[in-house]
Amino acid sequence: MSKKYSIESLSEVAGGDEEFMKIVAKTFLEEIPPDLKAMEEAIENNNRELAYQFAHKMKPNLEMFGLNLGKDITSIESWTRTLKNKSSIEAQLKNVVSTIETVFTELKEDFNL
Repeated sequence: MSKKYSIESLSEVAGGDEEFMKIVAKTFLEEIPPDLKAMEEAIENNNRELAYQFAHKMKPNLEMFGLNLGKDITSIESWTRTLKNKSSIEAQLKNVVSTIETVFTELKEDFNL
């Protein structure tokens, strides 16, 4: 079964250093869950500025793990500058959340965290 994240992308960032890859994975598991939750809550509460900040903050980490979520995150960021209802980004948010939650599980298994 293929992974949601790219071990190749992570290895490239870490220069092939497996111990450093584990540290990066552990840091991701510590920092991203509260940011993801805060972004979800900000969207739920129509706090567009906060939603933008958390979406933007997570982007480099998602790219580092080779997650194909750029379009969804960009859609969320774009929504924050509109008056559209939050339902207009529901599908993108759901995809971001489910993908990242799957990656949490994969990283814990792959790096024994």
